[in-house]
Amino acid sequence: MLVDTHCHLADPAFAADRDAVVERMGAAGVSRAMVIESVTAQLEETLGWAVRHPGLVVATGCHPHDAGRWTPELRTRLQAAWQHPLVRAAGEMGLDYHYDHAPRSVQQDVFAEQLALATAAGMPVVIHAREADADVVAILRNQADATVVLHSFSSGPVLRDAGLEAGWYFSFSGMVTFKTWTQQDAMRAVASDRLLIETDAPYLAPVPHRGKRNEPSYVPAVARALAEVRGTTYEEIAAGTTANAIRLFWPDEQDDR
Repeated sequence: MLVDTHCHLADPAFAADRDAVVERMGAAGVSRAMVIESVTAQLEETLGWAVRHPGLVVATGCHPHDAGRWTPELRTRLQAAWQHPLVRAAGEMGLDYHYDHAPRSVQQDVFAEQLALATAAGMPVVIHAREADADVVAILRNQADATVVLHSFSSGPVLRDAGLEAGWYFSFSGMVTFKTWTQQDAMRAVASDRLLIETDAPYLAPVPHRGKRNEPSYVPAVARALAEVRGTTYEEIAAGTTANAIRLFWPDEQDDR
């Protein structure tokens, strides 16, 4: 069995067939998934839908694109959401200097505040880092006790080396199947107990589905690519990444595979 540790199943791209997507996920051997939902979006609706599907849990936070919408009221809503039994992680949060939808100083302040709150609450944090590696590392290092997941890792040596040294989790997506992918060294370097896989659906569909809508049933392609690069078997990657995901996001079910 596999776990998709990062997908956006509440995205409008799935509006017409969301339940069918979950059925295909199970048929493909993907037993669990982490649904990422912004606290600025329809979180209650997403939780109401997820609770009907065993194996789904939720992460919520304020994405860097939405940092300009951060208010004390939103902070209170987020802290309350983290108390929901299906909410197992905080995020995604971080910095995005590619699009700069919010001023960088605002992104940094909102990221730092969320990170401190999540760490105090004992929540794993799901990190979005795009063209902002040095600043992401600097902020993360201010919260040394944080349990960090580097979502859809594709960064350079600054974030890679900091993550390896600190023991952060690295989650790889369908990008590892692209011909343009150049982070094979990172795929090999991550310790087995810090390795995760994801789709980031509906984005980043792996080969041979590239250019189409992504979905959790495609995460086996990521596992196969990891196995090839790491010189191991698909079964070993599946077992290891599943155990890691359960330890992080289903800690009360570690013996229930």
